[in-house]
This record gives sequence, structure tokens and C-alpha cells, in this order.
Amino acid sequence: MAAPSLAALGADADLCRDIGEMLVDLPPGVTAGRVSRVDRGRFQLLTAVGPFAVATKGVAPVCVGDWCLVRPLPSSDRQGVAAELLEVLPRRASLIRQASGSRAEPQALAANIDIVLVLVPLDRDLSPRQIERFLALAWDSGAQPVLVLTKRDLVDSETAAAALAASEAIGSDLTVVTASVVSGVGVDRIATMVTLGTTVALLGTSGAGKSSLVNALMGSDAVKTGEVRQADAKGRHTTTWRELVVVPTGGTLIDTPGLRELGMWVDEEGIDAVFTDITDLEGQCRFNDCAHGNEPGCAVLAAIAAGTLPAERLASYHTLLGESADAAAENDRRLTNEERKNSRQRSGGGRR
Repeated sequence: MAAPSLAALGADADLCRDIGEMLVDLPPGVTAGRVSRVDRGRFQLLTAVGPFAVATKGVAPVCVGDWCLVRPLPSSDRQGVAAELLEVLPRRASLIRQASGSRAEPQALAANIDIVLVLVPLDRDLSPRQIERFLALAWDSGAQPVLVLTKRDLVDSETAAAALAASEAIGSDLTVVTASVVSGVGVDRIATMVTLGTTVALLGTSGAGKSSLVNALMGSDAVKTGEVRQADAKGRHTTTWRELVVVPTGGTLIDTPGLRELGMWVDEEGIDAVFTDITDLEGQCRFNDCAHGNEPGCAVLAAIAAGTLPAERLASYHTLLGESADAAAENDRRLTNEERKNSRQRSGGGRR
């Protein structure tokens, strides 16, 4: 199979031009490509002259979707490494969450994306609060979120209609698509979003149907899929790493592992984009710094009292803002401690 062009790898006209200008000033043999997968000690890079394995030390400086400049080596080593990394190009529209576990630091899931498909399966109870969290992450990336209600073939029309109405109520500017890879419903509409020069990332819990949707859009079994337990509708992590694939008809897809937990690592703007029903009311509050707690003249509380705004929405809004602020504060403490440690090491080295 022929190597993909930069456009086929997701580069728009401006990026293709910029990369071309960069390569003119670099030594012969240097090439540009896109990270398709990151493994321990190396990552896979797709380029217009073929794929390369590139070595890394420690924590990889790249994530899936990054654009890089590399220099091919005269020969590959025993691990198949055939190129060295020269530069990682600046990222745009990066999907970032808080690292799992107790670490208060960002973790990049995908870089240089245009659309984020947030997949929610219809065969489970719909959780508006969970959807809000995923959408906040998607909006904060700088890409365009699209909510996809998957597995339409497993529920009746009444259940699907209720889920669609509840999902559309989450955001007035939100595009919602109902889909089934079994019946084909909605797949063609999603396919129109994956075009030459664009990158679409898939986000959702395990068992939401991300890998099945990737295979449907690819027209082949490009990634592994798994069964969902019937007892609790939980899926296994069939995708255990992030991977970029090139769609034959144009565009690229980034499949991500199912997320059991989603630590908030977003700016306030990303959260506000999910709660426009609240932020639109803020201008009507008596005080500019109204926190919508118990302040007099609060338009948000008035809307809740009138029944036009669910109280659960405000509670979720406050929760996400609090988590985001806590994560930022903890990260500041971590960076301060690291700087103090490095300063002590430099000072000790100087004395010696």
C-alpha cells in the first residue's frame, strides 16, 4: 500500500505549505510525519515516504496526532528503530485530561484534532453528568464536539427518542447523532465529518462502541473490538492505547482507550461551553461576581425556582469548576516542589 500524503495524514493546506517550507531549509533526508502510536521506548511515525519507528527515552515527548520532523538512520536497530526525532511541531486543539491515579498533572490523549466524537451507548442508563464531563474536555481541546448516541439497534424507538431529547437539552449548540454500526443508521452522517485534511478523535467509556465505529468508517477490521458483559453492560478495554489510523476515503481517526475515570484538566472556558444555559443568565445577575450560591438578585437561582433550569445542572457546573480549580492548584504545588528540588540540586552541585 502506498504511503499516505501529508493531507491524507490530516494536514490542511496551510500545514502542508508550512512543512514544505521547513523541509527546504533542512538537510536532505529529513522528513515530516505524524505520530500514529506511542509504545514504551519508541513511537510509530507515518510519513509520505513510509512508516518509521522512532526511539524515545523516559517519558515520550510526543502523543498520538503530533507532527514531527525526523532524520532516518542508516539502518534500523534490533528494536526496529529507523529514525531519530529532531523536532515536535507546535500542537493545536489538544485533548488533555488529568493523569489517572493521584498525579496532578496533564495527560495528552490526542493532538492536532478537528472534531471530537463523544460516544455514549444507548443500551445503558444515560448519565447527563458524565456527558457534561466528556463535553467539557472536548470543548476545552479547541476542537468541535459531536455527541454520538451509539448502539441504536439495541433499544426501542421510545428509549432512543428520550435519550436524544435529554442529550440535546445539555447544550443548544451541540450536534447529536444517533448511530448503529449494525444497521448503519447515522454512520454515513458521521463519515461526512471525516474528510481529507481533518482529524477526528473518539472519546467515551469502555464498551461505548469506539472501535466498532472506527472499523465501520474504515470499511475493515482496522482495530480490535470486544464483547460487552450482559450483566452490567460494561465493556472491556479492547483499545489499550491511543492509535491514529488513515481512512481510505480521506481523513484520520484517533481511537482512544475507554476512560473509567475522567479527572478534569480544563479551563473555565471549556466548562462554560457546556453550560451555556447558565452562563447566558449570568449577565442578568445583580452582582458581576455572582457565584450563584445564595446571592440576592441571582438570575440563575431565579431560573431554578421558576423551573426553567434544573438544579442538577447548577450542581454539576459547580462540581466541575471546583475539580478544575483543585487540579490547577495541586499542579502549581507540584511544579513549585519540583523547582525547589531542582534548585537544591543545582545549588549542591555548585558547592561541590
